[in-house]
Amino acid sequence: MNNTLDKPKAPPRTLGPVVDLERHLPTDWWRTLFNAIYLKTDGDVVENEKATAREVDVLVEATGIESGDAILDLCCGHGRHSIELVRRGFGPVTGVDRSRYLIRLARKRAKQSGVCAAFREGDARRLRLAENSMKCVVLFGNSFGYFEREEDDRAVLEAVLRVLQPSGTVALDIANGEWLREHFEPRSWEWIDQNHFVCRERSLATDGRRLISREVVTHAERGVIADQFYAERLYSWSDIRALLERVGFTGIVNHGPLVGLSDRAQDLGMMAHRIFITARKPVRMMPKRRLGPAFSNVTVILGDPSLPDSVKRDGVYNPEDFETLDKMKEALEQLKTYDFAYLTRHDSLLADLLEEKPDFVLNLCDEGFQNDAFKELHVPALLEILGIPYTGAGPACLGLCYHKAHVRAIAQCLEIPVPLETLYNPEDQTATLPSVFPALMKPNFGDSSIGITKDAVVRTTEEFFGYWEWLRSEFPHSPLLVQEFLSGPEYSVAIIGNPGTGMTALPILEVDYSALPPELPPILGYESKWLPDSPYWT
Repeated sequence: MNNTLDKPKAPPRTLGPVVDLERHLPTDWWRTLFNAIYLKTDGDVVENEKATAREVDVLVEATGIESGDAILDLCCGHGRHSIELVRRGFGPVTGVDRSRYLIRLARKRAKQSGVCAAFREGDARRLRLAENSMKCVVLFGNSFGYFEREEDDRAVLEAVLRVLQPSGTVALDIANGEWLREHFEPRSWEWIDQNHFVCRERSLATDGRRLISREVVTHAERGVIADQFYAERLYSWSDIRALLERVGFTGIVNHGPLVGLSDRAQDLGMMAHRIFITARKPVRMMPKRRLGPAFSNVTVILGDPSLPDSVKRDGVYNPEDFETLDKMKEALEQLKTYDFAYLTRHDSLLADLLEEKPDFVLNLCDEGFQNDAFKELHVPALLEILGIPYTGAGPACLGLCYHKAHVRAIAQCLEIPVPLETLYNPEDQTATLPSVFPALMKPNFGDSSIGITKDAVVRTTEEFFGYWEWLRSEFPHSPLLVQEFLSGPEYSVAIIGNPGTGMTALPILEVDYSALPPELPPILGYESKWLPDSPYWT
């Protein structure tokens, strides 16, 4: 962490003396404050292992959580409480925070500690978690009351109420607003290490309901490195109890003061005097299920059999394609509460949608508009323009997934293990040999395993250049990917649903390559999907 702060940087803009702190407070200050500097200025508390352990002790005693209970650590920061909970055998634990920096750090520390906790970026007001999925939601470390409007604080609690199971518990570790309003220090300062010190100014907002703070972080030799403002709404016990009741919580309990611990024991600020509160989601009768389907008339959009399709065998629809479509229609017809209509003519697709005005669309047009895989995203884009609800991924997602290198980069950012990879653009005149063999070669653009054949797994320099030339001739405008070939079992799992409203995972499938001739590479390539006479087909 010292390295981060000690790197020479351009001098930041500093305001000097400020009469009105509130005037300089950014509306969304929380978007940028929580970074490496935050871990320095607040490190005496948020990096204090004894404080973390004691706070988890309080949570366990106050909520009665048990092993196996699903726990959400909301505004989790760098994950210290989540990691401590998992170490003690609690979980599953999910941590959500708005700061990308802190979430990445949380994942890194969890990995280093050998604990399994899920960390994700997210807005506390709009939790993308399933309804009734959490036994306990906790907001540690004075992380409530950051937003400018009190309505946003209520939105946070409403989101918490939605994801809690009936009789589930929310725990709030918040500043004692009543005490702070009368006893805050207008000015303070402290050394945060051998080279840095922080000066703080504080004042009440005009309405007296928020405490505005300013921090000027300074390097002893290089000068000011940060001049930042933040604020927190001050809730008294009666204020927070009333808000929880309005949202719908019951069984609200004040467990008393939570005194902060600090390695420096100098300026605890808003962490010095806190209160720990729990409340429960009431057990209500489950709402009556809707009788009948939400949409009885469903339109199914498919590829156009009358048009060429460069992905399919010989560039046209084949008997296997029509057989698949017939089986799909037979399966849908078994759903007696629905009426299905099918749209397959792409030259009249817009007119047909305008005329029929479908209640709901089952988008199965994997071929793309006009059987052009580059235009797969055009179909959901059209449906969104027309305001028609549909199944499947949205246009932005489809466009992103068509770029294999982007998908890998996203997975790598999420710290999901990925193979080594090199991307070659069409204008590149040379190719670097793979650092390891065997290697897998494929076009960067495309789906349905286009360009991935039995020869895509190369084991020698000669095989590499041979397949390179073939890919260049077949896909002259696509970048090429050369990846480390991953051997071992291959699994897939289908997930149905939407983030925030619930998802269902279907059984995990393992690909069985046991009947494949040993000279063929174990991959699900083009032959396995489009060539019935191939050994891969069966």
